[in-house]
This record gives sequence, structure tokens and C-alpha cells, in this order.
Amino acid sequence: MNDAALPARTPDARGPQPVEIALLASVFVVAACGLVYELTAAALSSYLLGDSVLQFSTIIGTYLFAMGVGSWLSRYFERQLPAHFLRIELLVALIGGALPAILFLANAYVPGAFRLLLYGLVMVVGTLVGLEIPLVMRILKRNIVLKNLVSQVLTFDYLGALAVSVAFPLILVPQLGMIRTGLLFGFMNAAVAVWALWLFRHELRRVGAHAVACFLALAALVGAFAGANHITTLAEDKFYQDRIVFSATSPYQRIVVTRGLLGHRLFLNGNLQFAERDEYRYHEALVHPVMAAQGAPKKVAVLGGGDGMAVREILKYPSVESVTLVELDPNMTKLFTEHETLAALNGRSLSSPKVKIVNTDAFQWLQQPGDMFDVIVVDFPDPTNFAIGKLYTNSFYALLEKRLSASGYAVIQTTSPLVARKSYWTVATTIESVGLRATPYHAHVPSFGEWGYIIASRRPYRLPNALPPGLRFLSPTTLPLMFDFPLDMARVPAEVNRLSNQILVTTYEQEWGKVMAH
Repeated sequence: MNDAALPARTPDARGPQPVEIALLASVFVVAACGLVYELTAAALSSYLLGDSVLQFSTIIGTYLFAMGVGSWLSRYFERQLPAHFLRIELLVALIGGALPAILFLANAYVPGAFRLLLYGLVMVVGTLVGLEIPLVMRILKRNIVLKNLVSQVLTFDYLGALAVSVAFPLILVPQLGMIRTGLLFGFMNAAVAVWALWLFRHELRRVGAHAVACFLALAALVGAFAGANHITTLAEDKFYQDRIVFSATSPYQRIVVTRGLLGHRLFLNGNLQFAERDEYRYHEALVHPVMAAQGAPKKVAVLGGGDGMAVREILKYPSVESVTLVELDPNMTKLFTEHETLAALNGRSLSSPKVKIVNTDAFQWLQQPGDMFDVIVVDFPDPTNFAIGKLYTNSFYALLEKRLSASGYAVIQTTSPLVARKSYWTVATTIESVGLRATPYHAHVPSFGEWGYIIASRRPYRLPNALPPGLRFLSPTTLPLMFDFPLDMARVPAEVNRLSNQILVTTYEQEWGKVMAH
């Protein structure tokens, strides 16, 4: 039966018919599902590959291109349109729904093939999604005149996209995680196929075979949804090696805490943030050179550092009256406040009455009028994407300067001056561009290698004569050695990192990419 043979009806004053309503509702669901698959692919690639702007741009571009290919291919479907629509829905349900799980497993077991698989799946799902709407429109045109057909289909298509674009970051990912979100919408695609099977049961050939296919697809998706935790554990246990003791997906990042022979380790989006065996080296080097040099700091701010380790070191100074911790992700501060083992690692510093926790974006927080601080500790993740890269720009440091007291010091963790030498000195150049002095230093942290920090201040930095008792790494005699840079880490020319170019993100990716490639 071809399109010409279908019984056409002349539009009249009748209201919407059940078949039309069902198919338009299907358009809403189809649009929502298609956008979810696009967003999960883009979000996962930015989590695992970094540089969110590049990943979202290339994934969305590839997906839209694939949809165009699917729309073009729809011209070759001439007969049994409901049957073709049903089969495509089942394929989209299975491939699109399983996409996050497949990518998680690929990243853990075959990381070398991850990019190829990522873009291959995006092309396949995009092509199938591109076939859906043209087929629905051709089925609907039996009963609806063209101008009403286009307006109604596009209206429901855009409404579905709007609903998902709001729900994805606010509800779906935080509550379900990536894998369950994909499988849930795969189930919805399969449900559309079942609905199509019922609506067109009198037109379809081999209804029994279609029914079996629908049942198997739904069973596979339900089973995968029920076992989503096992899939995540399987992928992450392989990726992280050590036993996972905590994992959560927030609107901002994937948080994983592992425990092995060398103690606990914290990962954000797969990147190591600290290892229990040597985090004291990192945090002592971050905090004490500025705290001890300031003299008697009273008001201290920590930007980032939601694990509370830097706050633990700050509270070793009796002069400290208040510590304001500005951490974007409330899940981080809650975890390191309430989790018994992790709270013990930071000495229960986040429960101190001196500590005030503010869960907001540090850039926006600095833009608001507020207190001046004697010391500001900046402990952000490395600039792997533009969302973090903005926190290393001259705009950010200009705001930081306004909240720093006349005799105050700020310290910024600044990646490895050995591995990412140009990136490191880019931060120094950027700090100097806003009129602050930049005093660079470095320390060896076994989990990270040679690691760099930069002190920003209005006055010249002077080494302290004494440090708090009980430190495990720093001493007054070894502290000066941290400010000496050997030839392979010495300063190199670098540009200012600005919001308008974010050259640091590109430089960082290039330098660390060479290391990862080897």
C-alpha cells in the first residue's frame, strides 16, 4: 500500500480524531527522546574528554547533520509507513536508550575506541531520529491539511524539546543519572512503538512479529534500567581500579570516591582531585605559605575546595575568626560534612562554627558586594573546559583583587609547571595583568607529580619565619626551596587569559593531551 492508495479525508469541522491526537502526542515524546540522546552524548563527551564547548558543538553539529541525512533517506520509504515507523522507534529506543551505558563501558574497557564509538552512535541515532518526523507527517497527512499538519507537528516537536531541555539538568541527571535517563527515554520510544502497533494493527502485516519485537525491546530496557547500578559499577570499577565507596551525579559533575591500598581518592568527572596518602602535601603547600606569611589572618575565604581539606589547614591558625567556603556543588560540601569517613579526613573542618558554607558560583559571588579577606585560597579544578576556565581569567582576578585586604595574600592552585609549563605561566601573566604581584612556587605531590601554585598580592611576598606545629611536609628550612624553579620549569612567554578568548583552556588541553597520548 503506497501513500496514493491511502484513504484521504477532506478536512471538515470535526474535532481532532484519536489517531491524530495519539500521533501528535508521539511527536512530543519523539522530540523529547531525541533531544535527551543528544544531550547525554554531549554531556558525557564533555565529562570524559573535557572542553565542554568543543564537545557540545561537535556532538550537536554531528547530530543535526545525521538528522538531515535521516530526513533525506525518508523519501525512500514508500510503503507500509506505520511498519517502518514502528521499527525505527524500536531501533531508536534500543540504541539511543543504551547510548550512555555503552559509552561509559567503552571509556572503561576500550578508551582508544571511545571517540569513534561516540560519533558513530551519534550518527546512527541522529539518522534514525531524522527519519521519525517525516514518517509521522506522511502518516498524518491522510487526515490533516498541509498548513495545519506542519504547524501542529512542529509545535509538538518544539514543546517536547523545551520540556527536556529544562528537565535534563534540573531533574533527570541529578535524580536518575546519565545511564538511567537514557534508558528511561528509550523505554518511552519503545512505548510509542507499542502505541503505533495498536493504532495501526489493522494495516500492519505480521502483527505478531511486531508485537514480539516490542515486547523484547521493552523487556531489555526494563532489565537494563533495573541493573543500571551494576552497569555503572562495572564501568567505574574498571576505570578507577579501586573499590568505589561513594558515587553521585550532580548537575555540575560526577563525584566518585574510591578506597584502595593507598587510601581514599576523590575524582570529579574522572579527574583525580586528591589521594589520601599524600593530600597533606598538596594542601599544606597550598595553604601555609600565605597563611603564615600574612601574620595573623582573621578573615579567610576558600573558593572551591569543597572537600574541606584546605579549611582543615586554615583552622590551625588561632587568629582565624571566620572562614567563608564558596563551593558551587552542594553535594560536595554535604558529602564531606556528613560522610563519617570523609569528614574524618578533613578533621570535621566543615562542621566548625568558624566556617560558613556558600553554595554558589565563585565568579558571581565575587561580583557581589561583600567582606574583605586577609587570605583567599583558590582551589579550583584544572581548566579542562570553558566553564572552569573563566575562573582563571583576568576578569576573575580583577574581582578577586577587590576582595583582598591591603596586606592580604591570595593563592591559586595552578596545574603542573613541568607538564603544562605554558599553562602555568599563562596564569602568572594573567594575574599580573590586573596589577597584582605574582609569586610562583611548586611542590612535589606523588599522586600528581610536580605541582604549581601562585601567590597574588599587592605587596611583595616575604617568606614566613615560622609555621604551625605538627605539619608533615613543610618546614621553615625547606619552604624557600619551593620558590626555586629549575630550567625545565622556568618562565616562558604567555598570553593573558581573557573571557573573550580563554586561551588557557586550549593550551592546557594541548599540553596535557601530549602526556595522555603517550
